[in-house]
Amino acid sequence: MGDDLPTPAPGDRAAAPDRRRQRGDASAQRIIDATIDVIADEGLAAVTMQRVAARVGSSNALVVFHFGSKDNLFRAVLQFLSDQFELLWAAMVRTPDKPPEQRLLAAIDCAQHFSRQHPNWVSAWVVFGSDRRTLQVDRMISLPNDLTYKNEARALIEDVARSYGYPDVDADSLAESLNYLVQGAWYWDNANPDAVQQGALRKGALMLLSHVFPRHFSADSSSD
Repeated sequence: MGDDLPTPAPGDRAAAPDRRRQRGDASAQRIIDATIDVIADEGLAAVTMQRVAARVGSSNALVVFHFGSKDNLFRAVLQFLSDQFELLWAAMVRTPDKPPEQRLLAAIDCAQHFSRQHPNWVSAWVVFGSDRRTLQVDRMISLPNDLTYKNEARALIEDVARSYGYPDVDADSLAESLNYLVQGAWYWDNANPDAVQQGALRKGALMLLSHVFPRHFSADSSSD
């Protein structure tokens, strides 16, 4: 009949849900980004569904639709931060074609790069880990990956020691010390943003590594 509507092609029917999902994912990401900015600028106490919605330029109902509650929103933010660092770590450190000493230094550079490129992400992450209301959630989401990173750094330390003839290296203590440097730098820089010294994290790590591996690291080669 002349007034029959055309039947959508199978590909069109499949694409429609995909487009809706993409729009929904983009909307949720804008809310996560806005939440991070509120936390970084004003702290956890300032986060309300209304405040986040205002930053996004949407209704409170949209935030509730995507996340249901503030606790769920916090979990989503922490998962996003954890996922983003995981992606950067994989790209910079999990590079088996490079020698272990380069990968070990890349582990330090990864933390420094993440902090420089995304200061609000790091600020929000530090706040989550410093507030007793969210500390447990942060541990649940972030700690497993943090332990993996430290163990991978320890394996690289062991590889350098074994490959280049450094006997009696305490890989556990060195990996723990590097982890303290990274975590401490993030917390210190967040608490004292006006006193941040560019490259201090890398310089400190090189000083430590040059003491343990003097033929492969130099405290003087700390430019970035």
